[in-house]
Amino acid sequence: MMISNSKKPSLKSLGISKRQAITDLVQITPLIAENSLPLLIQANVEGVNLVAWAANNQELIKKSLLQYGGILFRKFQVTEIAEFQQFIRVVAGDLLEYCDRSSPRSAIQGKIYTSTDHPSNQKILLHSENSYAANWPLKICFYCVKPAQQGGETPIADIRKIYQRISPAVLEKFAQKQVMYVRNFGDGFGLPWQNVFQTSQPEKVAEFCYQNQIKFKWKAENRLRTYSIRPAIAKHPITGENVWFNHALFFHISSLETNIRESLLAEFGEENLPHNTYYGDGSPIEPEILDEIRAAYQQETVIFPWLTGDVLMLDNMLTAHGRQPFFGNRKVVVGMAEPYSIDY
Repeated sequence: MMISNSKKPSLKSLGISKRQAITDLVQITPLIAENSLPLLIQANVEGVNLVAWAANNQELIKKSLLQYGGILFRKFQVTEIAEFQQFIRVVAGDLLEYCDRSSPRSAIQGKIYTSTDHPSNQKILLHSENSYAANWPLKICFYCVKPAQQGGETPIADIRKIYQRISPAVLEKFAQKQVMYVRNFGDGFGLPWQNVFQTSQPEKVAEFCYQNQIKFKWKAENRLRTYSIRPAIAKHPITGENVWFNHALFFHISSLETNIRESLLAEFGEENLPHNTYYGDGSPIEPEILDEIRAAYQQETVIFPWLTGDVLMLDNMLTAHGRQPFFGNRKVVVGMAEPYSIDY
């Protein structure tokens, strides 16, 4: 559909000449006809400034994000990471530091990070940012500075629909038992604890763990093991909808490629794996249940190619994201905002 701006910013702020009509600056439609996710908001004329347009259409963005779970902004004038930062501040407030980390990331500018430094030939499964933690961002935004020569898409999926695809018996089991996350640091594979907790001081790690309901154990040679039990199902704080919000599948050893999984088990044994998941009582999650969850993600996955300048805004409690393997130089950066916490 076509929309007109109810609050008209100045032509100068939008980079529009006086000869161009201020109406019909953007076109709004689902990106993929058979899927509602993501909603595409695309500039119809050159030079429309995304920050200025977003500032004058905040209510539209807010309502659309809750309805669709993700918005792709395309063909706007976004040429610098500083503009991307400003966009996040306008639509979601102050940016968050990446804490309680699970993915290798590098800071680019302020609290803007590489989307991941994971090897380009490996796939990153769909997941909800920091859903294994006691705190997470409600908003996560991606900016495509340079798309890969081949591949490198950011798959997304509506986790409301994933919840609906999982059988009631499985949902009930996870609702009662929850999910236990076991992580090991310092064994030579995966992120070191100094990176995860952003400190080299064990006492600060202990303080963080106490504050975030994480049990921990220091092992020999400055190695660390942590245990945390979190809900598998959450209610969205605004819509009240149930969502499948966890890392139960993502962190499970079965999600790794066969050769990597076998090598890790041979070297570390199950107890010392970099990460693994169980039911909250410590019992194993059945393979057939993991397969059911895996199928639900696959059935809801939406994939689209990045274009230079694209900005993708996701509600982190409505939409999961991942990354396809790629070839060539790729630069996609990420910023997060709106902290939310479990209420223990």
